[in-house]
Amino acid sequence: MIEVRAADEVDFGAWAQMRAELWPTSTPEEHLAELIELSRRKTFQGWVAIDKDRCIGFAEASVRDFANGCDSQPVIFIEGIWVDEIYRKSGVGRQFVDGIENWARFKGVFEIGSDSAFTNSLSHVCHQKWGFEETERVVYFRKKLI
Repeated sequence: MIEVRAADEVDFGAWAQMRAELWPTSTPEEHLAELIELSRRKTFQGWVAIDKDRCIGFAEASVRDFANGCDSQPVIFIEGIWVDEIYRKSGVGRQFVDGIENWARFKGVFEIGSDSAFTNSLSHVCHQKWGFEETERVVYFRKKLI
């Protein structure tokens, strides 16, 4: 049975490793340092999914002043959800979203925002199954002047 619960300091090592899977531009050590800092904020919450004492996924959400596509302020924003590939399509993501929804209600916030890479069609499908509606698509540009 997979348990989804609020993350704790004892989860930081495994959580940092999973974050590096989702966001590989930072090392697990950099992720660990960021988790330590984020965990001190009342506007941040993380969850982990555990199967037989092994972390198999995580979710993170924060309170933001606003989020693109949302009507209310503030909003809860899903910063990331990652589930080990062999556990995908098992309902773990849905459990994470349920936890985020409960946290939002506890915070007195009634709208959740999220985003996904333009090319991440699996995430788009998951968001739709979790009850999200797509609000806009954006392509970002930059021009370096150096």
